[in-house]
Amino acid sequence: MAEHSEARRLATVALSFLRRAHDGHATFRLRLGAGGRWTDDPPSDDATGRALWGLGAAVSAAPWPEVRSGALALFQTVAEFRSDHPRAMAYAALGAVPVLATVPGCQEAQDLVDDAADVLPGPATSPGPATSTGTGTGTGTGPAWRWPAPHLTYANALVPEASLAVAVARREPRRVEDALALLEWLVAEERYGARFSFVPVGGRGPDGPKPAFDQQPIEAWAMADACGRAFAHTGDDRWAIETARAAGWFTGDNDAGVDMFDPATGGGYDGLEPHGANRNQGAESTLAFVATMAQVNARRRSVLSQGASCSPAAARASRR
Repeated sequence: MAEHSEARRLATVALSFLRRAHDGHATFRLRLGAGGRWTDDPPSDDATGRALWGLGAAVSAAPWPEVRSGALALFQTVAEFRSDHPRAMAYAALGAVPVLATVPGCQEAQDLVDDAADVLPGPATSPGPATSTGTGTGTGTGPAWRWPAPHLTYANALVPEASLAVAVARREPRRVEDALALLEWLVAEERYGARFSFVPVGGRGPDGPKPAFDQQPIEAWAMADACGRAFAHTGDDRWAIETARAAGWFTGDNDAGVDMFDPATGGGYDGLEPHGANRNQGAESTLAFVATMAQVNARRRSVLSQGASCSPAAARASRR
C-alpha cells in the first residue's frame, strides 16, 4: 500500500511468515521465538483476525501476481475462522470485504462477511449515562453512552469501521447509517477540545477522566482508518478532517504536545505518557504510525484543502 521500493520484499517476507505461522486449521501460531521456534502460546482470535485482514489487503492492493495469488490461497484456507469476540471478527471482516470486491463470488469471503454481520454490534439503543465532557471529572452533560459495551477498551474505532465495511458490502443502508452514527459518537467521545484524547491502556467508561494515560498508537491508527473509510464512502469532508486530526496525534497534537514517532528511524513510539512519549518503538506502534500516514497520503488533497490544524505536520511526516 505504501508503494515503497522495499514493498515487494516486505510483502513477500510477510506472506512467507504467515504461511509458516498457519497451523493447518483456521488459526495461526501466535509467536515465533528468538531462536526460530514457535512458542507454546495458545492461538489468539485477534491475531488470526489481523492475519486475515493483512491477507485481504494483499489480495486487493498488492501489484505483484505472486503475492496476490498466494495471499488469496491462504485466505481461503483460513476463512472458516469464526469468533465470538467482535474485534476479532472485525479484523477478519476487514480482510474479507476487499477480497469480495476483488474476487467477486469468493464464497469464503462472502460467508465471513455474512457471519461478521451477526457478531458486530451497532450503537446501544437504550439511553445510557452521560459521557465525560472532557473537563476532567467525567460527570458532565455530554450525549448518552452509545457504545455497545460498558467501557471503551482498545482499537475502538475498528468496530464501527468494520460495521461500515460489512454494511456497504451487503448493501444495507440502515446499517450504514448505524455504523456512521456510532463512529460519529466515538469521535465526539474521544475528543478533548480540538484534539483527540484517546482511551488509556486501561480503558475508559462514561465517568472516566480526560486526559488519561498511557494512550496507545493503535487508537490513532484505528480512528484514522475508520474516518478514512467513512470519507471514502460518503465524500463528506468532515471525515477527512477527522482523519487528519487522528494523524495529528502522532505529530504533536496530543495531550502531552510531543511527537509520537522517530524521524530518524520511521518508528512509532509505544505510548503517550503524562510528560512525554514512551520511546520504545514496537512493531505495532510502528505499523500504527506508518498506516496512519498512509491514510493521510490517501486523503491528502481533501485534508489539506480543509486546513485542519494537524494536517501540515502530518503531511510532512507522511512524505518521510
